[in-house]
Amino acid sequence: MRNIVSFNDNWKFIKNAADEVEAAKGEGESIALPHTWNAVDGQDGGNDYHRGTCWYVKKFAKPEKNETDKAYLEFCGAAMTAEIYLNGEKISRHEGGYSTFRVEITERLEEENTLVVSVDNSNNTTVYPQTADFTFYGGLYRDVNLIIVPETHFELAYCGSQGIKVTPVVNLEEKKAVVTVEAWVCGDADMVTFEVNQEKINASLEDGRAKAEFVIENVHLWDGVDDPYLYTAKAFMENGDIVSTRFGCRKYYIDPQKGFFLNGHPYLLRGVSRHQDFKGVGNALTIEHHKKDMEIIKEIGATTLRLAHYQHAQEFYDLCDENGLIVWAEIPYITMHMKNGRANTLSQMEELVVQNYNHPSIICWGLSNEITAASAVDDDLLENHRLLNNLCHRLDSTRLTTMANVFMLETDSPILEIPDINSYNLYFGWYLGELEQNDEFFDEYHEKYPDRVIGFSEYGADANPQYQAAVPEKGDYTESYQAVYHEHILQMIEKRPWLWATHVWNLFDFAADGRDEGGKHGENQKGLVTIDRKTKKDAFYLYKAAWNKKEPFVHLCGKRYVDRTEDVTEVKVYSNQSKITLVVDGKEFETQTGKTIFKFNVPISGEHKITAIADSCTDSITVKKVEEENQDYIFIKRSPVTNWFDADELDPECFSINDKLAEIKANPKAGAIIDEMMAKGASDRGDVADAVKDNPGLQRMMGRMTLISLLKQSGADDESIKQVNRILQGIKKEN
Repeated sequence: MRNIVSFNDNWKFIKNAADEVEAAKGEGESIALPHTWNAVDGQDGGNDYHRGTCWYVKKFAKPEKNETDKAYLEFCGAAMTAEIYLNGEKISRHEGGYSTFRVEITERLEEENTLVVSVDNSNNTTVYPQTADFTFYGGLYRDVNLIIVPETHFELAYCGSQGIKVTPVVNLEEKKAVVTVEAWVCGDADMVTFEVNQEKINASLEDGRAKAEFVIENVHLWDGVDDPYLYTAKAFMENGDIVSTRFGCRKYYIDPQKGFFLNGHPYLLRGVSRHQDFKGVGNALTIEHHKKDMEIIKEIGATTLRLAHYQHAQEFYDLCDENGLIVWAEIPYITMHMKNGRANTLSQMEELVVQNYNHPSIICWGLSNEITAASAVDDDLLENHRLLNNLCHRLDSTRLTTMANVFMLETDSPILEIPDINSYNLYFGWYLGELEQNDEFFDEYHEKYPDRVIGFSEYGADANPQYQAAVPEKGDYTESYQAVYHEHILQMIEKRPWLWATHVWNLFDFAADGRDEGGKHGENQKGLVTIDRKTKKDAFYLYKAAWNKKEPFVHLCGKRYVDRTEDVTEVKVYSNQSKITLVVDGKEFETQTGKTIFKFNVPISGEHKITAIADSCTDSITVKKVEEENQDYIFIKRSPVTNWFDADELDPECFSINDKLAEIKANPKAGAIIDEMMAKGASDRGDVADAVKDNPGLQRMMGRMTLISLLKQSGADDESIKQVNRILQGIKKEN
């Protein structure tokens, strides 16, 4: 019989040791797993979190087992490179911090044993990730188990696999599924018995592999969030060893013009992305953390998840299966291609696919994320992606491959031809450009490549819930602007059903220790929910209103925007109901009918209680008229200038900073001035400037922006902007 024993308790953590011998003798800190040494310093900013080799030590007695039984250690996540020592002998090394791996220890067991594990998250040139906008936590941050199995047992050593593989093929017309079940055996056995849907089949072993085919009539489909039905497949041998796995029967395809189809019907994939960390915990999550996240995902009404940027915990993939989420799974091949990292991309991909093959929630394997952000599209990069793509198809012929491409990647780049489908990460309206450029980008792409499948893999704007504004602006880090940003994007994607999937970046704020912006240290604040999961920002309720049709609700925005200077304030409501009544100080103010977003203009003179009513749902806020802005609401303390020049001050026959960059540069005289100005600025920007100079696509995007927008985003001071405008006003436009 198989026996799995938790090895999570009674460890010693030693932060510094010269080697495994010194670590084994060290006093250390008594801890239980899961554990990361970066739970605090990886989230507090400064980009100074500890990256290096730390040590875990556990002493244990020889486990009870039959003389012929085999013993394995199972590590469900050791970030990033782990070396395993048992009783002074190095027995294994694993490179990759997000997948399961196992080590056989049968012949090395003694009556009393000392297990030492070194875990290294230091900078290197071979193991991904190395360059990315999130904290690379170190530690034994998932479970460790001791597995005792009979001498002949189902496979444990190959890529951390389950030893059982299930491939269902659905025939929708005949309402049946042909289910192929395979199992791999180590040791001497003749036969494996498979069981699916209460039917049993005996299958002989050939070269350690057994295979059986089941037909399920009147198959119960795994049908997304509405009906995520799961079957169970089992494999067992006469000696009592058993493995089992759940699976779902579903069929999907993607039409370049109509989007995603599940089980024969259109199925909009609208959802979010998730990082696996939590305030004060880092990535050392428990099942309770995973369940909490899933409850929030269910509340928002998402149908799809992008699990970025690495393999997530098996417990979370299980939750996705159970709740009907459509999942994009990927490896941490991100931002910068490393010429010595090819083998690691292939091994991490093999583990991802092999370990997660049976999850019906997963429909695509992500080859890379924004890999051209800091790397040229050269032969080595292309070959790495072709190898990954071929590996995915060899290991799994049932799923598609995809990529998340950085916004400045040219749409005619040869790398886009490698995966089956593609998506883009766009941040127009936040990092660069205007919101409308998101619409333009996708419309141009879809018109140029009507037969290609394209999606929206990342979009978002950072927001600190403390910051509020009556007239929010890009870059102000207000909760108010984040809401305006997502209102535009939501409307944009709703008009384009051919986008195969859209994923908000991100559902939760997450640790990026190198960041120091928006009033917080060490956090990317693009989440719709704070990193501690305690505060749902207004934009969260926008998507809940659009996506969650099961739970009637109404949400009044601006709960944290109490002190207001305007005489008439905008009161915004998000709801999945079609009729909203606003009540001010107990009196009905106005009733509106509509969809998702409702806006009311309410005069204010003192302190007012405002209530929104939608059928049986209510929500309330309090606002107060004040004479001066509450400085706590403002991230950057600056004069409230929104228009640098009044229209009547500008000569329309001459250029100004309100003209688009491309129009200015088309004029030889005005263009020369701008080129000189940009060259001077580029001298301080190094590689970033080179990336712009060498990227025609990015230059075109910048050309569509007004010069004032570019100057403000670059941080130019008022006097410099005015000086540039004075010069341009001296240059007449050509008729």
